[in-house]
Amino acid sequence: MSAPTRRLTTAQALVRFLSAQYTERDGVRRRLIAGTWGIFGHGNVAGVGQALLEAGEAAMPFHQGRNEQSMVHAAVGYARQLNRLSAQAVTTSIGPGATNLVTGAALATINRLPVLLLPGDYFASHAPDPLLQQLEHPVEADVSVNDTLRPVSRYFDRVTRPEALIPSALQAMRVLADPAETGAVTLALPQDVQAEAYDWPEEFFAERVWYVRRPAPDPVELAAAVEAIRSAERPLIVAGGGVHHSEAEDALKAFVEATGVPVASTQAGKGSLRHDHPADLGGIGHTGTAVSDALARTADLVIGVGTRYTDFTTASGTLFQNPEVRFLNLNITGFDAHKLSARTLVCDARAGLEKLAEGLSGHRVSEAYEAEYRGGKERWDEVVEAAYRAADENAVPTQTQVLGALDAAVGDDDVVINAAGSLPGDLHKLWRSRSPRQYHLEYGYSCMGYEIPAGIGVQQAAPGTPVWALVGDGTYLMMPTEIVTAVQERLPVNIVLLQNHGYASIGGLSEETGGERFGTAYRFRAADGTFTGAPLPVDLAANAASLGMDVLRAKTVRELREALAAARASDRPTCVYVETDPAPTAPPAEAWWDVPVAETASREAAVAARERYDRQVAGRRRHL
Repeated sequence: MSAPTRRLTTAQALVRFLSAQYTERDGVRRRLIAGTWGIFGHGNVAGVGQALLEAGEAAMPFHQGRNEQSMVHAAVGYARQLNRLSAQAVTTSIGPGATNLVTGAALATINRLPVLLLPGDYFASHAPDPLLQQLEHPVEADVSVNDTLRPVSRYFDRVTRPEALIPSALQAMRVLADPAETGAVTLALPQDVQAEAYDWPEEFFAERVWYVRRPAPDPVELAAAVEAIRSAERPLIVAGGGVHHSEAEDALKAFVEATGVPVASTQAGKGSLRHDHPADLGGIGHTGTAVSDALARTADLVIGVGTRYTDFTTASGTLFQNPEVRFLNLNITGFDAHKLSARTLVCDARAGLEKLAEGLSGHRVSEAYEAEYRGGKERWDEVVEAAYRAADENAVPTQTQVLGALDAAVGDDDVVINAAGSLPGDLHKLWRSRSPRQYHLEYGYSCMGYEIPAGIGVQQAAPGTPVWALVGDGTYLMMPTEIVTAVQERLPVNIVLLQNHGYASIGGLSEETGGERFGTAYRFRAADGTFTGAPLPVDLAANAASLGMDVLRAKTVRELREALAAARASDRPTCVYVETDPAPTAPPAEAWWDVPVAETASREAAVAARERYDRQVAGRRRHL
């Protein structure tokens, strides 16, 4: 007797399959693919588009986007808010629709966040060849523009026959649900195959649960880790995004309170402890706090939990200066655990912290060490207060005063989103995180344009949660189009739009590295051809209003506070627009970052910058 089958197109089968996939961790079950974003063209409209229409909203909710890159950003924001336990799909046509996915895919994979990409592709039959938007390769006929997605995808397949979808779809779900492997997954779908019918086994559409593992530490590695911590006099935890993804915040808090080991955090890990916990030292590295970086320089054991040690975290290899420093890395992947020649604890963050706490029962750092870092934390809190404080409520606010006003306006569960510019540095140093998901910084790829669509994804994942997308004028001009989506979906995302007339962050970096702020200001050309004329007469607030947002203009600190309160109370997408005083009020960097400077130059600024660079780079070391 033959097994029952169902005749569907490949696209219809894929949508039906996706609607029956679930994840489960700690007894909580979620849809693995909770919805699909799409922009339709000839490469997907009659295949995936028709399949989504036929399936209906109950089986697969559909979200209409305006830009393919931003659809991926929205899906990534959604997945991060839900700790990678639920994701979304993104479907596009072939050609530019597909290649627009590449930046979003890179962001997802670099940040270890799941998203399913479903771009259209050429005809597998090559019947019409070349077709509209097809890339022709003279010696590799199977190459298409979708191959640009291979290096930025954790799994890639081109489904050239209907039956080939079955193993490919199962592999795609395995990767998306695996915390050690997840990232962007691409299933390229030839147009003719999308519409081709096939007799699918009914078992393919059965409900399937992908259990998200919490692997425990190896006993031998655990024993060595416990001994390393017991023998350390100045241990320091570096908390990364893995703490949040594992929902290990309570385990970290319990470990810290039992042992007294202090915690510094990466951009992705900030909020692992509440800002007012005595052991929370704030950010670490180039954009870190004075207390974190001072302890990092003298630490004899650095305990990385769920971090991949980017150059911002290590100050480009110059931060951890104790000659005796050693590393212990707790990570779900061996790839990250082995960095900096560390002792490894390859396991789930929560499981590993709980086992470490058991093994360290009765152990605690010295009272002198605790007093030292608590004193440093108190001094840094005074720095934060000074940066937030506005002496004159009727003055134009500085950027740090904008953060101070926002800090006063938000509740514990509000989500603050940022990705690029000078804001990430100020936020990492100064923001006072009150809950695990409040601080949402995409700094693995630091992608301009991420913030607004990510805000939409967060709102979808956590309805009713106030969401704040913080953007400068440069970032806003990159990708404001999903404002239309927020308006369409009635999602009350708040945008705080800071106008400073250019690329402020890169302008400062340019000045530091001898570039003299070349090409970083949004101004008219002057007589000498440089962009040093008057500021451009661009009204970004009017632009946001034209896309359907409510817009509140704030010219002073007082007006800013009032506007932020009004935006938080609103049930509509709202933009708070403020021109900031460009005077720097953020504390200076406490650690270096390696941006190479011209070795030979005729301009005085570059020569001086190279001298500074040579002094700094001499402090780099390799931890072997």
